[in-house]
Amino acid sequence: MNKKRTTIKDIANVLNISPAAVSKAMHDDSRISVKTKEAVKRVAKELNYQPNHLASALRKGKSNLVGVIVPKTNSNFFSSVVEHLEEVLNKAGYNIIITQTNESFEKECKNIDTLLFTQVDGIIASMANKTVDLSYYEKIKSYGIPLILFDRGENDLNVDYVGINDYDSSHMIVEHLISKGCKRIAHIGGYRRTRIYNNRIRGYIDAIKKNNLPIDENLLIESDLTLKDGRLKMTELLKLKNRPDAIYIASDYAALGALQVLNENNVKVPDDIRLVGFGNEPFTSLVTPAISSIEQHSSQIGKLAAETFLKRIKNPTKKQTLNKIILDAELIVRDSSK
Repeated sequence: MNKKRTTIKDIANVLNISPAAVSKAMHDDSRISVKTKEAVKRVAKELNYQPNHLASALRKGKSNLVGVIVPKTNSNFFSSVVEHLEEVLNKAGYNIIITQTNESFEKECKNIDTLLFTQVDGIIASMANKTVDLSYYEKIKSYGIPLILFDRGENDLNVDYVGINDYDSSHMIVEHLISKGCKRIAHIGGYRRTRIYNNRIRGYIDAIKKNNLPIDENLLIESDLTLKDGRLKMTELLKLKNRPDAIYIASDYAALGALQVLNENNVKVPDDIRLVGFGNEPFTSLVTPAISSIEQHSSQIGKLAAETFLKRIKNPTKKQTLNKIILDAELIVRDSSK
């Protein structure tokens, strides 16, 4: 059975006062007596009254809500970013609405429409892997609300961005593996169409060339970077006549899948093949051998993304210089590549 939503008018009818008086009582207006305020609160509780925040946002032109779009919530990186940006935004009087794309472009578009309908004051987002059409992100800009991208973002959008230096991170990994004597380094990366993965691929290629090693296309693989992908691509690499002596994978989840396959095939890590992941997920230090990985400074990214939004919202009409905040990443060396 559908239950009718309680309104201010319903509370007014019970108390035989005007809806305006109820509204003033709820906003602690000094012109309303303490007795009336207490009566309004009591009846509102009895009738299970819930304020209509959307209607309020439409009236005030401000909802104090910030939309957050992440590819997945089960990633320590994204959950940590959300935790720290929420901490900063809560202190400034904002609440967040979290949406998840599961790397789907179609779901991402629906999430954007939902957040815009909810009258959010801004959107902080990391794009889905499969996003190639930026029209929905242009739609956010057309609404005149701040759009801040983190981790994954497109330079073409001309908006604020917070992330790490993916090119240098990739270069650092390859240099590390070469310093350990590796000469056939495979890279299981994301798709070139996504800026961060394109930068990681470029960093890998340039580091290989810098050290006068040959580029073998069989060792450069694009994928969705899931655990399943890591298993599948690692299995394919093991079938090569001339196996790699090191694998750099642009995701810890895919690296975990690869490690499972290596262990199942009695390939010793790091003796036979060295392995490096990306993201420094908590499990990387718990598996055997522990996986070397890139620390992406998720807490800093979350705080800086929130602070960038607050700076934008403070002077919405003032033309401000775009914030492109690029952090230096850190390679955490563990047993898988020592």
